[in-house]
Amino acid sequence: METKKTYSFFYRNGLSLVFLGLFIVSLGMQCFTGWKVHNEELLKANLPTLGFMQYFSTGHFISATFENFESEFLQMAMYVMLTVGLRQWGAAESKKLGEAEDVDREPQPGPNAPYPVRKGGWLLKFYQSSLSISFALLFFASWAIHFYGSWKKHNTEQSFDGMPMDTAGAYFVMPEFWFETFQNWQSEFLSVLAIVFFTIFLRQKGSPESKPVDAPHSKTGKS
Repeated sequence: METKKTYSFFYRNGLSLVFLGLFIVSLGMQCFTGWKVHNEELLKANLPTLGFMQYFSTGHFISATFENFESEFLQMAMYVMLTVGLRQWGAAESKKLGEAEDVDREPQPGPNAPYPVRKGGWLLKFYQSSLSISFALLFFASWAIHFYGSWKKHNTEQSFDGMPMDTAGAYFVMPEFWFETFQNWQSEFLSVLAIVFFTIFLRQKGSPESKPVDAPHSKTGKS
């Protein structure tokens, strides 16, 4: 009788664990350096500095953090949704041209299928689009928190200069918030364009994001 091979927890989850670790370290360094920068700004304005934990409630931290979350979730939401119907000749990140794909088949409620598939009805309808819905909700939530943080940061800077505070409605139509927004969005769109285009002609052996090294440039899709 063949023994089923077992793998360590890290081997089975290494990709998510490594990225989680990188995220925690990067966020920690952002918090620490952002706290230092904000306290320097306060000192220049002859205002008392903040403790490290106090910094997390400032617009400086909230805006910088969720501005980046927002753009990443936008990228993921649009990537998931647009790759359903759009194609790119030769790209590993595209579905094949004119061929049926496994991801397009109707879900079958087998014994190992996820619960929503076995349940069917409205739950299955939701589950079929749950990935894009989740990314879209995360995007809108991050966008709203980014706006709040940016508005709060703006009014803090206004107070440094002895200027009046602006309402949320007034700030919403100012170019400052939209400049922050679009400078992040355009970078995310560029990064997706880069990976879609580069996978036509370039390869990375062993990566599921690349076509096989010996695949012709015209081959569309990973498999």
